Amino acid sequence: MQPELRTCLDCLKPLKGRIDKKFCDDYCRNAYNNRLNSDQNNYVRNINNILRKNRRVLESILPDEGIKKSPRKLLAEQGFNFRYHTHQYTNKKGDIYFFCYEYGILPLENEWVLIVKRKQDPA
Repeated sequence: MQPELRTCLDCLKPLKGRIDKKFCDDYCRNAYNNRLNSDQNNYVRNINNILRKNRRVLESILPDEGIKKSPRKLLAEQGFNFRYHTHQYTNKKGDIYFFCYEYGILPLENEWVLIVKRKQDPA
């Protein structure tokens, strides 16, 4: 009985060794998995870049005191993308804050927003 010829999933070279071996070396394993996940990784990377930029914009506008009213247009001019945020918070009055990590915005009347920074939770 002839043993089944197994080949590397990446380079298709014949495999030697363990019966459950799928790749001939770490390079082929990494190349195969990177190619398999590249579309998902690019999508996630692009969203993370948008979120980081949003955070940088809010951080640059907000003074040390932790709260500031600003025109929405100023954020947009600096590249803030209003479609992306990490989470929402609804206060007791029903106001919805849109957060990008620890920085949040509350939409106000006449194209203004309130920018806030969440206080660090004690460890």
